[in-house]
Amino acid sequence: MKTAYQTVEKIVADEPVFQVPSAVDNRGRIVAWAVDLAFVRLIDSGRLPFDYQWKTFNHPTGRYLEIRPSHSVVTISQVADPKKQPRSVRFRENGRMNNEPFFPLPEFADEQEIKGFPHLLLVHGHQQLNFAHLTVPHPMHHRDYRFRTDNLLHMAHEVPTSGPPVEDTDTDFESTELLKQDIEKWRKDHGD
Repeated sequence: MKTAYQTVEKIVADEPVFQVPSAVDNRGRIVAWAVDLAFVRLIDSGRLPFDYQWKTFNHPTGRYLEIRPSHSVVTISQVADPKKQPRSVRFRENGRMNNEPFFPLPEFADEQEIKGFPHLLLVHGHQQLNFAHLTVPHPMHHRDYRFRTDNLLHMAHEVPTSGPPVEDTDTDFESTELLKQDIEKWRKDHGD
């Protein structure tokens, strides 16, 4: 996500067409495309072991990325407030229904049948990447989330280095002890 946001910053800075007020107002679309591309590349390269597909909206006005781990469906959305669900659209509404609780009463037996995978939502900052959370949306849109991770940006991340490789610090203590013995023997044999 960081690379996607940085890419958008560079594109906007380098292209005057993205600096007009109407483009500035719609910058979120470029961010969304860049984030989608970043996840597709991670999956295509095998770095994320998931499947994905491009799904059309209820009214075919575009597509959204649906990421498919083995246990759920994940979609991605930008939000201004990490505590509030993104606007309600049909595919999110349908996904939220898969997060409905099951009732152990006989009259709800039909409701207990699994009808789809749980829907997870990866939310991230609207204009700036100042948060990212993996969430389980509540089936009732106004209730926000059943679960929301801590800010994923605060987790430890691997930092790639461009310098020489880190020196191997593993020590073979058995070899070291043998070397010490060899040095002691040499000193005794040579009178040192």
